[in-house]
Amino acid sequence: MDDFQSLVGRLLVAMPGINDPRFEHAVILVCAHGPDHAMGLRLDRPAPGVDLKAVLSKLATPAPESAATRAVLVGGPVERERGFVLHTDDWMAAEASMPFGEGLAMTGTREALAAMVDPVSGPRRSVLLLGYAGWGDGQLEDELGENVWLTAEADTGLIFDTDYPDKWSRALATLGVDPALLSGQSGRA
Repeated sequence: MDDFQSLVGRLLVAMPGINDPRFEHAVILVCAHGPDHAMGLRLDRPAPGVDLKAVLSKLATPAPESAATRAVLVGGPVERERGFVLHTDDWMAAEASMPFGEGLAMTGTREALAAMVDPVSGPRRSVLLLGYAGWGDGQLEDELGENVWLTAEADTGLIFDTDYPDKWSRALATLGVDPALLSGQSGRA
């Protein structure tokens, strides 16, 4: 594929009528993208009944009371028992963190979980996600060609803010798109 363009560090914003309830109104940050695969984390769907303090307690990791107010997100339908810490790249775990995009990294270790609640040496911004969204060879490109997703620039404010119900419409607004004017119909010209 000579004309392949990676979407790493960009947002995928679901179009109405996506025909997959798991991704309705989804905003996904693309963390890895090559000609034969893609991986992203959904940024707008808190896991029901789960907070950061509960996860840390379950792993016998000390956590301040304030961690109880931090949501854990459903990152996607694949490997939902697996945790990923999405964070700013001012904190990195040697050999474990995967930097991508502009100033972002992803780490899947207990060390990263502990760093999330360390106000001195932890990352400036972070969120824990369970699971991820994955695409096989050419699958994401096919979906983009079918107008299932719009792509947008990623912005750390949008990525890490906690206004989850409005994240989809705000991601669309960065593209100058009014969600009320979008049709659930797709097609090709």
